[in-house]
Amino acid sequence: MILQNILIWFVIIPLIMLAGLAVCKKMTQIRTVMVVCSTALLILSGWLCMDFLAQRAAGNTAEMLYTGDWLWYAPLNIKLSVGVDGISVLMLMLSSIIVFAGTFASWKITPLPRNFFLWFALLSMGVFGFFITIDIFTMFMFYEVALIPMYLLIGVWGTGRKEYSAMKLTLMLMGGSAFLMLGLLGIYWHSGPAADGAAHTWNILEIAHNGAISTGWQYFLFPMTFVGFGVLGAMFPFHTWSPDGHACAPTAVSMLHAGVLMKLGGYGCFRIAIYLLPQAANDLAWIFIILTGISVVYGAFSACVQTDLKYINAYSSVSHCGMVLFAILMLNTTAMTGAIMQMLSHGLMTALFFALIGMIYGRTHTRDIRKMGGLMQIMPYLGVCYMIAGFASLGLPGLSGFVAEMTIFFGSFQNGDMFHRVFVIAATCSIVITAVYILRVVGKLLLGPVFDEHHRSLTDATWWERFSTVTLIVCIAAIGCFPNWINDAIQHSFLPIIENLKAAI
Repeated sequence: MILQNILIWFVIIPLIMLAGLAVCKKMTQIRTVMVVCSTALLILSGWLCMDFLAQRAAGNTAEMLYTGDWLWYAPLNIKLSVGVDGISVLMLMLSSIIVFAGTFASWKITPLPRNFFLWFALLSMGVFGFFITIDIFTMFMFYEVALIPMYLLIGVWGTGRKEYSAMKLTLMLMGGSAFLMLGLLGIYWHSGPAADGAAHTWNILEIAHNGAISTGWQYFLFPMTFVGFGVLGAMFPFHTWSPDGHACAPTAVSMLHAGVLMKLGGYGCFRIAIYLLPQAANDLAWIFIILTGISVVYGAFSACVQTDLKYINAYSSVSHCGMVLFAILMLNTTAMTGAIMQMLSHGLMTALFFALIGMIYGRTHTRDIRKMGGLMQIMPYLGVCYMIAGFASLGLPGLSGFVAEMTIFFGSFQNGDMFHRVFVIAATCSIVITAVYILRVVGKLLLGPVFDEHHRSLTDATWWERFSTVTLIVCIAAIGCFPNWINDAIQHSFLPIIENLKAAI
């Protein structure tokens, strides 16, 4: 039965969440449903991660574990095919942590809290469905399910120019989806026979093993799929939706959007563009290395000149997500390992940043750093948490950012030709630029004299805010201090991809 597969429950629990919210009337009932379901997702992902590591340690070398396959639409051979490797498991873990923390960060959301959490749950379902699927049609369906709620979540519950930002985000991401759809259809029509004898297959593993896509078609399809996913990964010059979208989104939506939704872009580039189109990846990667290298440096410089806390973090996300794509394009195991670590690290620290910014804005009613100062004296808990997030972002040893960035740069520098090393050195400069804007913000926002005497009456974090932030901080420190288990989880996942890339040379 389909319900016996553990991965299906990552979609069923959000559906239960939606059904529960639909009948709730009181705020206490809404909170109960969200806490119970988000906790269930967290426990489920934790168990899955431990069992996955145990199976790998026991010698299970299958490319995908917990696989299931159910025919959905016979004429096009569309199936609900599920399965996970180490990368997928870590993305599920990241998603469940941020959904859990975002639930508490939205404890007092107004107006229409039930409607807000309904769309939030739908977005979560799309994200979880995307990471468990190995059928590219179903993956694209969940991808769209994750994108659509963003329009209403920003347009209704956002701040500032929320209608403009919601429309801009939706149109640009739908534009990327159009490129992606064409690329995926092309992959399907040139995929070769399916395992069940059908003429074509949507299954990622079958397409990769068939190797039926000709070099000419790979050159045509690779830019479509990489750009399609790269738009969501805020790749230059398709990044302009990201700062406005992040700046206007409500706190929990910013957390989930920057923390998880943007990871769909990097994951898709890795899982589909690189894995299924290896010849084109080898030959055309240099074009996108230039674009992603620009993203890394441009995003960091842009963050330096912002005065709005959310815009600072949004441009920082452009830089850090650009680093993910940059590392993936290096096409070697070490750099790709760093890319996955960076996805986890950035997801956690940017979720923490946006949670703290929302908490500070809820008290001061401003995000302009020129109108704030000395907040460490007034709300020391939030101040310390902001400093921890900042130190993780600039790569302080002992926190997740250091492990991720050092692995990326070390792996990227393994490519010995001049072109790669010049861009690696340029991208490394972003570390210094990041330190500049992080220390500038920390100094202006938290230290020094109190800027506005009215702020002295403000309160520090509530219990639910502390619960949300502590969850994220513990995870950031755990990755920074104990990174080996992540490496153990994902090393086997790279083998088929690297083999495909080597065979295509």
